[in-house]
Amino acid sequence: MRHRALRFVRWLELLVVAICLFGAIATFAQKSATQHWKTLPFAIVRYNDDAPKSWNVYRGDRKGIYLVRLWKRYLLIDTDSQNVFEIDPSKIKVAGENVELAAADIPADPIDTAEWKTKNSGPVLRHKFRFGQTGNFMELQIPVMPNGRPAY
Repeated sequence: MRHRALRFVRWLELLVVAICLFGAIATFAQKSATQHWKTLPFAIVRYNDDAPKSWNVYRGDRKGIYLVRLWKRYLLIDTDSQNVFEIDPSKIKVAGENVELAAADIPADPIDTAEWKTKNSGPVLRHKFRFGQTGNFMELQIPVMPNGRPAY
């Protein structure tokens, strides 16, 4: 009886090690994966209540996360967690209207933002925030369908 219990405990230990190893491999694969971002048509960017001269909005695979090119600056905007990450432009690979970004190139710490406001105004979902406590405002307008789902 004692032999069976010892064998069962060893089997459980092997199972736990295998699960941990699989999780580590999955995390490594996710970090090294390249994310493809597609241009989001009809999206609008406003900077201090004015349209910037050079900008573009890209969407990824996950809902609520956008990559925004504002002049020569790239910002990864997570509207769910209300975080903004500044991406090094040299890490972005432009391929026509689409871009590629490795998940490992996304910084761990977001930049300082304040005064997040999200408003669903019918055909447009608006996300507005301020850079820092007293910095400039940025507004991202994402088109949505009548049922409230993203139009992309």
